[in-house]
Amino acid sequence: MKIKENISLKPYNTFGIDISTAQFAEVSSITALKEVLLLNTAPLLILGGGSNVLFTKDYKGLAIKNNLKGIELVQENEEEVFLKVGAGEVWHDFVLSCIHSNYAGVENLSLIPGNVGASPMQNIGAYGIEVKDIITEVEAFDLESHRIRNFTNLECEFEYRSSVFKTSLKGKYFITSVTFRLKKQANVNTSYGAIEGELLRMNISHPTIKNVSDAVINIRSSKLPDPKKIGNSGSFFKNPIVSEAQQHEILVKFPDAPNYIQPNGNFKMAAGWLIEKCGWKGKRIGDCGVHDKQALVLVNYGGAEGKAIFDLSDQIIASVNQTFGIVLEREVNII
Repeated sequence: MKIKENISLKPYNTFGIDISTAQFAEVSSITALKEVLLLNTAPLLILGGGSNVLFTKDYKGLAIKNNLKGIELVQENEEEVFLKVGAGEVWHDFVLSCIHSNYAGVENLSLIPGNVGASPMQNIGAYGIEVKDIITEVEAFDLESHRIRNFTNLECEFEYRSSVFKTSLKGKYFITSVTFRLKKQANVNTSYGAIEGELLRMNISHPTIKNVSDAVINIRSSKLPDPKKIGNSGSFFKNPIVSEAQQHEILVKFPDAPNYIQPNGNFKMAAGWLIEKCGWKGKRIGDCGVHDKQALVLVNYGGAEGKAIFDLSDQIIASVNQTFGIVLEREVNII
């Protein structure tokens, strides 16, 4: 297994930030991963689809691109199938594969950028669905002991856009595969108003999982820029969770503020709405800015440095805090 030196990571991050890594390797098997680790003593950076990272400087260690592929049916019964999916599989390709096989459960997560391995790390979610609801097991390689460990759903400690792999075990494991439980008979979730509205526009009253996926793709395509055309990482900020008292205080001043009650009685506020209300939507500073159709998305119009995008996010955080008393949290990993 060859380790390359002084490689640009521009092709490996969807922001298109042109920084370099001291060392670089791509692995397509656990055996190859072990070989690379035996040759290396530098700090490690694990890369998947590069869709949830902002590079602000050159990386001085070893960046490993996860290319573990494969979709395997490991178990099924009359109602469900269990698919073990390589962490290097492109997420949207996996979704389309499920839809082709008529396996339900991931259709609402269509067109989310990145690879399968990032899905449990981030507990990705959209339009009323989170992967924590369909993941049964995460297989991961312990970077210290070089042993495989299987994490149950409970052991993943899933939270909103987070898991144990982003908190106490951050940087300690290399995710190799994820097992999903999917339904043979669809019970589609169209509760999000945007999906219902798009299905109505499509003149569909009894949607299939393909119809729901198509609706989600239409919605996301209309709001979110294509990373191949404009550098971005999708949603840059998490939707903040506030107490009932905070929610009430905000609604007194801004009665139209979107908010969603949570199981614990707190409320999720729409970060995009907060940012837009502060006047940031569509604003451009040099080669970076806030997307003109979705204020949650920060973009690289070409040539922007990661530090400039980070500084822009700092300004947005300060602005929202000053206006609403809410401190936004970045969803993107900063390196």
